[in-house]
Amino acid sequence: MPAGAGRHSLPQRSHLCWLLCALTLQLCRAEAPVRAEKLSVSTSNLPCWLVEEFVVAEECAPCSSFRAKTTPECGSTGYVEKITCSSSKRNEFKSCRSALMEQHLFWKFEGAVVGVALVFACLVIVRQRQLDRKALEKVRKQIESI
Repeated sequence: MPAGAGRHSLPQRSHLCWLLCALTLQLCRAEAPVRAEKLSVSTSNLPCWLVEEFVVAEECAPCSSFRAKTTPECGSTGYVEKITCSSSKRNEFKSCRSALMEQHLFWKFEGAVVGVALVFACLVIVRQRQLDRKALEKVRKQIESI
């Protein structure tokens, strides 16, 4: 293979990459106004805490079994807080993440990381022993052949 043979195909690939990037950018620009229209259609369907200021009436607490079945906000995290919107004076529920739940998730993550680290440490030790055995056998064969 000649020294400069691979260089001629590189610009063609580069042009193809730029073409795909430009096409993707055009598609994103075409979809952007549609999204803006969807957002400006109606804010009455949105919860009041998304469009106005609110005060927390009841702190974040776990959902009871009855509330979990009746309140859709309990579905995502299992915790809910009651809020009062300032302008409309409406009381609504908002899904929240409690400190206790975050702590449990943190320690689960830490446990998983430590477990994976232990597994890989064991794999490293096993592999190192295999390599040491191979090296010793190689040295023995060299000594025996002398």
